[in-house]
Amino acid sequence: MKKVRLDILLVERGLCESREQAQRLILGGKVRIKGFPHPLKPSTLVLPNVPVVLLEPPKYVSRGGEKLEWALKAFQITPSGLVFADIGASTGGFTDCLLQHGALKVYAIDVGSGQLHERLRASPRVVVMEKTNARYLTPLHLGTYVDGVTVDVSFISLRLLWDAIAKILKDEGMVIALVKPQFEAGREKVKKGVVRDPEVHREVLSEVLEAAQAKGLGLQDLTFSPLLGPRGNIEFFAYCRKGKSPLTEFEKRDIILRVVRDAHELFRV
Repeated sequence: MKKVRLDILLVERGLCESREQAQRLILGGKVRIKGFPHPLKPSTLVLPNVPVVLLEPPKYVSRGGEKLEWALKAFQITPSGLVFADIGASTGGFTDCLLQHGALKVYAIDVGSGQLHERLRASPRVVVMEKTNARYLTPLHLGTYVDGVTVDVSFISLRLLWDAIAKILKDEGMVIALVKPQFEAGREKVKKGVVRDPEVHREVLSEVLEAAQAKGLGLQDLTFSPLLGPRGNIEFFAYCRKGKSPLTEFEKRDIILRVVRDAHELFRV
């Protein structure tokens, strides 16, 4: 009997919904096979009929859901009964998290296509908007204004999206944006795809949040992501509201300093 990779086996058995999910569980020590040494690897070769135990089944279709859940708790936000636009939906981690926390409807927006998980694609509460450039979004595209926007984008600065986000939000609508310094800082400050300098993190956050405020999106709170991004990048969550008074400049400087310091102490990058 031919052996198969462990991550592929988990998907084939329906224990995980994607290889990404399977790999995350394996690397997180959540998969056990009797007689196999630990830790296991996604590439571990096993027989197709080997007994496998999942210590903790995945909650969301991708780890983005875990990131957003952390932010919702940190910011004390309840999506229940609200309509959201999820910009950069991809596989749908954020969308899945919003739905599981009671969102009424989610517009899953992505410039690509064919990435959104089938379970979400089939949901009557999800409006799939593929091949859509979020920079040019207006309420006409959605047919409505939304209560909230979540953002998880790569290879584009949030500074290019704030205007469109402000346009589709209701007054006092919320934004929960994942700030990725590796896509915000100048090339000379990104070494091999990674930003490690806390000073660059502070600069990026200050500039991105200033640009948001210029579009009427006032910062309410800030935290770091509990999971590192690609190549070990520290990422941050910003919580803003349209037309609502932002933190004062002193408060903003203080929270940026504190959040960056705490993130670096935790991850020690």
